[in-house]
Formats: sequence, structure tokens, C-alpha cells
Amino acid sequence: MTRIGLLSDTHSYLDPQIFVHFDACNEIWHAGDVGHLTVAEQLRTFRPLRIVSGNIDKESNDLPINQRFTLEGLDIWMTHIGGTPPNYNPTTRPALKANPPDLFVCGHSHILKVVRDPTINNLLFINPGAAGKTGFHKIRTVIRFSLDAGKILDMQVIELGKK
Repeated sequence: MTRIGLLSDTHSYLDPQIFVHFDACNEIWHAGDVGHLTVAEQLRTFRPLRIVSGNIDKESNDLPINQRFTLEGLDIWMTHIGGTPPNYNPTTRPALKANPPDLFVCGHSHILKVVRDPTINNLLFINPGAAGKTGFHKIRTVIRFSLDAGKILDMQVIELGKK
């Protein structure tokens, strides 16, 4: 079993509560718009980090645009701008249809959303909302869940408070 702490859209702000909420996690995933790379460095020092670059992140930061990997028997794709079911962005949609993952993780919208997409192999779509203080969201959110032998378990939305 692998415990995951998922966040996105920190925009250079890393709430200290994240370290408490993600203390039992084995990995942290950041779905882009990191901002200052000190955020990534702090997370990487705390736990193993899988991270993607967002639209506010500088091209020189060497963060990948996409991460596609297998963990606990699940095919996972994480990117920053992927759209949302059923309105994926034009570059993402054909790739999802051609080779659908089990779990598709995005950021960008600042809108918390967890939903199955029956039109694309019943994949699970997750957007953790925004953990930072920049953007139109009102409440900062992150997600914590477990992966175990091909299953996604114990998903919890954590509210960090107003932005």
C-alpha cells in the first residue's frame, strides 16, 4: 500500500499544515503551478515527490510537463492542463482515448473535482483544487488517498482554510 498526498496550484505558497496532513504519506504528487522552486525543494526534502510543470512555472525549471507511471498496479498520468471530463483539452483527449490511464490527475482550474469518466475506460479523474493563495478559489484544498493492488482507497479531501 502506498499513501499519496496530492496538491496543485501552490503558486509559491506552501501551507505548513500540508506537512501535518501528509505526514503518513509515502509520496507527494504536485500537479503543477508550483511557483518558486523552494516549494518543490521543501516537499522533496519531506517525502519523495512526483511533480509536473504548470503554466506559471518557468521553462527553465526542468520540471516535466507530464508524468506517466505505474504504481501499485495502476497506470497514472499526471499533467497540469488536461481539462475536465468530458471536456478534456484538445491535445489531451486523443491521448486519453488512445491509451487511457486508470487515474488521470490535473491541476490548473483551481476547482476540486473527483469523478469517474465512463466515456474513457471509466478512468478516475482527480483535480485537488488549489493549495495556494493565488486564484479565484475561496477554500484551499488538497487530497490524500491510498493505492493498493490496483485499487484507490481512503480518499479524503482536506480543506486548508480560506485563501
